[in-house]
Formats: sequence, C-alpha cells, structure tokens
Amino acid sequence: MTVNPLTTLRDRCSPARPARPSVPHRYGQPLVLSTHAAITAALAAANHDVLIASTQCTAGNEPLGMLRRIDHENLRRGVRYRVLFPDRARTVPALALQLGSLAMAGAEVRTAPDVPTDATVVDEAVAMLPFELPDSRSGDVAVFHLPSVVSTVVELFEQVWPSAVSLMASDVPDRAGLTERERELLRLLSVGCTDESAAARLGVSVRTVRRTMSGIMNRLGARSRFQAGIKAADRGWLVRRP
Repeated sequence: MTVNPLTTLRDRCSPARPARPSVPHRYGQPLVLSTHAAITAALAAANHDVLIASTQCTAGNEPLGMLRRIDHENLRRGVRYRVLFPDRARTVPALALQLGSLAMAGAEVRTAPDVPTDATVVDEAVAMLPFELPDSRSGDVAVFHLPSVVSTVVELFEQVWPSAVSLMASDVPDRAGLTERERELLRLLSVGCTDESAAARLGVSVRTVRRTMSGIMNRLGARSRFQAGIKAADRGWLVRRP
C-alpha cells in the first residue's frame, strides 16, 4: 500500500494535531513545482547522491519517478544514484529498458514488492514529494529543505532498500512473457522435478537450467523459485499459448 509521506510526516512531527489542508506548510514552507524543467533543474544541482523511489509501473510522464536525461548526466559526473521501483516494473518492457539503461550507466537499481511512496531526494538535503491537497493541481511537487522532513523520507527509503532485489542491465527482458522453454521449465520444477531431471526432459544441461531459472527470478524480482512460480502464474505466464 502506498504511503502518503505528508501524512507520515504529520504523524511523526505533530501527532496531537488533526490533519488540515495546510499540513505541508508546517514543515518549512515548501516550494511547489509543477513543471518537469524545474524538477530537472533541482536534480542538476546534485553533488553527491540522489534517491529515487517510485510507485509507478509505466514509463509515463509523472513528475516524480520518471527517468530523465539529467540522471545519466549526473551519473557521468560521479553522482551516486539509488533507484527503487516495484517488482512489476521488471515486466513492463519500456520501463524495464529505462531501468536497465540506468543500471548500465552506473546507478544502483532495485525493485521491491511494494514501494512506500513517490519521492526524490537530492544530497540528503532536498526532498521532492507529491503535493496532494484539495486545492493542488495534478502533478504538483512539493520541495522541502527542512532536515526533519528530508530525514523522514530517507528513512522510509532505507526501510525498503536492504531487502529489495538488484536489477542489472542483463536482467531486462526483450519481451514481457516467457519463452516456451522457460514456461516448461517452471512447470517441471513446480511439479517437483529436480534440476537434473528437468534438464534431461528439456534436453539441456543442468547449468542451463540453473542459469535460465536465475534469469526468470531476476526478471520477476523473485526471492525464491517458489515466489517466481507464484509471480509467473499471477501474470498468466504459465498458461500454454495456442
């Protein structure tokens, strides 16, 4: 479930006060951005590191979570990037290719079953969050400089990061589903076949079976073979194609 960072900040900083539309203004009068150019300018000021957390699973045009040319430029000049997306992003070809390209450029990209919020943090000094109030416009982004706000957003990120699974450029599929051999391998393993017997049934080496299974797990962001089977089934990947 997505966490509203402004609600989290309100609960931690002012637990006795009821929520009001003016909640963000208690945390340092944020600058509100609604243009991609302004967000790009904020990223261009990075000197050390950038954290990106996104709940999105599309290669869309959302202000926060989208991947920009400035990200690659920052990586080239030595800015460290840690990028966190949902596991489902691995199976969206356009987005997976963007994430793979970012990983190839040097970013640390990971995926998790659930990402708590959309957020971008620059140099642990500036936090950009969705600005979601009744009178705000869709796509508005609140920019905070107050240390207590920034540290809370970083803490949310760090709670998920250690258990998230790394996504390497080599993990990115050139298709959304499985090949017939991959599908048959999952089916054989799901009914109790060992690597050796699955290899014999498929006419491949045990090493190929293990390498193929590792690739499927990485593609799905699965922590185990059992979880890979569940995720593949959820996506309808185990259904035989005509």
